[in-house]
Amino acid sequence: MLISIAVLVAGLGLILCGANYLTDGAADIARRLGISDLVVGLTVVAFGTSAPELAISIISAINGSAGLAVGNVVGSNLFNTLVIVGVTAIVAPVVVRRTILTNDIPLVVLSSLILLIMANGPLLDSAGLSEISRVDGLLLICFFMVFIRYTFAQARSASPDAMAAEPTAVAVAEKQQKPLALWRSVVYVAGGLVALVAGGDWFVDGASSVASALGVSDAVIGLTIVAAGTSLPELAASVAAALKGRTDMAIGNVIGSNIFNVFLVLGSAATIAPLRLSGIGNFDLLWLFGATVLFWVFGWFFSRRTITRVEGVVLVVCYVVYSAVLVIDAGS
Repeated sequence: MLISIAVLVAGLGLILCGANYLTDGAADIARRLGISDLVVGLTVVAFGTSAPELAISIISAINGSAGLAVGNVVGSNLFNTLVIVGVTAIVAPVVVRRTILTNDIPLVVLSSLILLIMANGPLLDSAGLSEISRVDGLLLICFFMVFIRYTFAQARSASPDAMAAEPTAVAVAEKQQKPLALWRSVVYVAGGLVALVAGGDWFVDGASSVASALGVSDAVIGLTIVAAGTSLPELAASVAAALKGRTDMAIGNVIGSNIFNVFLVLGSAATIAPLRLSGIGNFDLLWLFGATVLFWVFGWFFSRRTITRVEGVVLVVCYVVYSAVLVIDAGS
């Protein structure tokens, strides 16, 4: 048991370090090639924040741990929406721009609704298994490509003044960091990829062993331990952004991560191997859908496009209730 926990923790450490170095190296190479900060932020940084989930879900799919692959995504998105947004709002009330409420958060709601529909295939057509098939995975990847295309089009239509007034996360980081040597950037990218693959393998093995020792399913471990562990970087980044008054950055972190997780991470994993939803039911998926709707409602109504500290507490309490029900159900 202790060895399994040590392997799990070591794997998580490798994943987080690998994602960090991969993002830094790739962003530096992109800047050397003359790629704009906007493109770097939409691609490299967004991929970097979802790289831990991507590594774990793909390796879980390859190893036949479908419950861990799906639970990782569902649990991470629940953690992002309820805990990260909630804690960020408790630290500093989050002002949400109208364009985010009308254009971006609805995409998060749509992604959770699509996942709910795909999981209920047997209920809708009275046949087949409850799984995300390869066809579903390819459709999710298509949704991801549409999202990227839409985001680029939206960015190009933004006014220069608006873009200048709201610098990207990459632009802010650039002012604080010196450019890396080219050889170092290449080493960062290569080493980050190796760490992601190795860490993901260790983490999945450790999580599966812990689940077996505790007598719970891979899905429950994925929904709780794995999800929280892979979402810690987003939590730290969002709280730091809120403390600096960059609430757009904090909210954008959650929105981008949630969309990448469903469309890219699950889509890639399901394309490799169909993901049977053993242990992930409508209870979990309805909580995810309800959490995204609550996130949108709190932003749009009540407090003039502001998620207040009270609303932040409500979001965190919702996650505590969900986790408690999950643990009690697993123990019964």
